[in-house]
Amino acid sequence: MRASMLSRGDNKLVLALPPKSSYYGSPDGEAASIWSASTMEGPRVTRLYQSLLLVAGFMATFQTMGTIQTFGIFQEYYTSEKSNIVDGPGQYSMTSLVGTIGGGLTWSGSIFVSVLLSSGCDLNLMCLAGAALMSSGFILASFATKLWQLFLTQAILFGFGASILYYPITSLTPMFFDRHRGLAMGIAMAGSGAGGLVFAPATQSLIDRFGAPVTLRILGVWNFVVCIPIAFVIRRHPAYNPVRPSLELATKGTFVLQLLAAFLQAAGNIIPLYYLTTYSVEVLGLSASTASVLLAVNNAVNCLARVSLGLLADYVGRQNTMIACVILSGLSPLALWFNATSASFVAFIVLYGIFSGGYSALLPTTIAEIYGHEHYSSANAAIYSMRGLGAIFGAPIAGAMLGNHPGTTKRLASLAQVKTRFNLIAGFDAILLLIAGVCVVFVRFYDARYKRQWQWNA
Repeated sequence: MRASMLSRGDNKLVLALPPKSSYYGSPDGEAASIWSASTMEGPRVTRLYQSLLLVAGFMATFQTMGTIQTFGIFQEYYTSEKSNIVDGPGQYSMTSLVGTIGGGLTWSGSIFVSVLLSSGCDLNLMCLAGAALMSSGFILASFATKLWQLFLTQAILFGFGASILYYPITSLTPMFFDRHRGLAMGIAMAGSGAGGLVFAPATQSLIDRFGAPVTLRILGVWNFVVCIPIAFVIRRHPAYNPVRPSLELATKGTFVLQLLAAFLQAAGNIIPLYYLTTYSVEVLGLSASTASVLLAVNNAVNCLARVSLGLLADYVGRQNTMIACVILSGLSPLALWFNATSASFVAFIVLYGIFSGGYSALLPTTIAEIYGHEHYSSANAAIYSMRGLGAIFGAPIAGAMLGNHPGTTKRLASLAQVKTRFNLIAGFDAILLLIAGVCVVFVRFYDARYKRQWQWNA
């Protein structure tokens, strides 16, 4: 197969093949084709636009994932005796499902949003509509008095809206960067941790002062005001291909294993975020405000780690960095959350914050590298949809293990029994993440096998 050009990017020599080349490379072992922000037809990508895109990506994840990662504060309120949800107290599993559906739809909705993205509809108006749906979900949830009403508003309506805003920015952003793609996505995805850092104490303070209904209305108005400029920054990349079903893609080992890894990592990743505040209050005896500070610390560390890991990945390899992050995040619950004291739990919060963000920050860049521009949009939509399904099921299963809220009149367990149940949750979380780690290791080897070349810094 004849190569169209040789270029130096991502700190290594890249053989760029014709646009229609197979993702798996030729029988001679040529490298897969990848898109380049500087070589595709269309308007030249300026540093100013790249900077604006990073700010927009950061703020998009700040608003979407930041609020999702702090749902545990709402969960603690909804399941307590102070709750405005009449059937909420004691219902950990069902209440956590509200948050996980909202978070899950943010990812799994990508399968539908990608079709809209491929249809040629106005991208800016589409993102603006997503912001409006998110805000509507918050505001309408403020009038809810039963769990089923939260499912319709804070879960489904918010989740679909978040997906419409979140997916276009996170899927298109890596296409506008070449050499520092890992760092760029680290900065954009760091908004998730920064959002949690801000929203955790702010949400707890607002709930303590005004209650959940007023807090939700404030979040709804704030969200729409912030998201208006975000919606008008993103634009299509000339190399973005419409989503198409591909039997070649669906039957390859890398893709199947990456789907499984996405499902398991999302299921495990969300559990500590949802039950961090509960463990702090019910087991360690801390106040709700102190628990919200610990959640903020976790998100602050996560924010800094995403940028640092993105920069590191550009030099030591994005798949290598992702593998290390997933495996270490899986080991941390066993080492530090199991029978945790206050000191070990704080250590868990910090170390888990460091490692848990690596997968999310590096996933779009590794999808781009493994599948190339021809299959990027299809692989990206499918993998994020699988992440959404995993996110939906992880926390509710953990909630079923925990049982009824220890602080309600329906208490069925002693403190010792509650600690035992949290140990089961920590073990369950570790198993999910470690199996996901094994999957991404095999993705690394299968990718090298399909391309018929091994690179240590892949």
